[in-house]
Amino acid sequence: MIDTIYTIGYSGFNINSFLTILKENHISLVIDVRSLPYSKHFPDYNKDNISKILNKTGFYYRNYALEFGARQKNLSFYPNGYLDFDLFSKSDNFLSGVEKLEKSMKQDYRFVLMCSEIDPIICHRAILVSRAFYNKGYKIIHLLPDNKVISQNYIEERLLNKYLVSMMSIILIL
Repeated sequence: MIDTIYTIGYSGFNINSFLTILKENHISLVIDVRSLPYSKHFPDYNKDNISKILNKTGFYYRNYALEFGARQKNLSFYPNGYLDFDLFSKSDNFLSGVEKLEKSMKQDYRFVLMCSEIDPIICHRAILVSRAFYNKGYKIIHLLPDNKVISQNYIEERLLNKYLVSMMSIILIL
């Protein structure tokens, strides 16, 4: 059996629909992948609030800013002025996060990677974190509003179409 990993962007959900989708998908653990786990526009999802809400309703909450956050303090991960996802995905912190979640799955925890963006294609949870699990053979399901889901396969196709086509156009022009 292939293990499944879920992701969700909370800005597409009010807190009640967020809790409902977690229950419907039998999620037991929410992994917050935000470097700064606070939101001015969605205060229910501030770290202190969401952890209380989740714990009160039977879910576990963990913040993995160090392991999976897109704003790392170590400047060596920014060789070109932005976080190098490939470089960071090979770091001890990132690999430790992957290992901890693999152990959680062996203990029958079903988790969701949470960040703010509705569309996973513009979020590091899909481009960095989910992709690492996907490349290890895990099935990735991105939970969207209105009970829609998309797979990491679909995200990969969208990324190729968006960036490969753009690069090919530039090459043809040159």
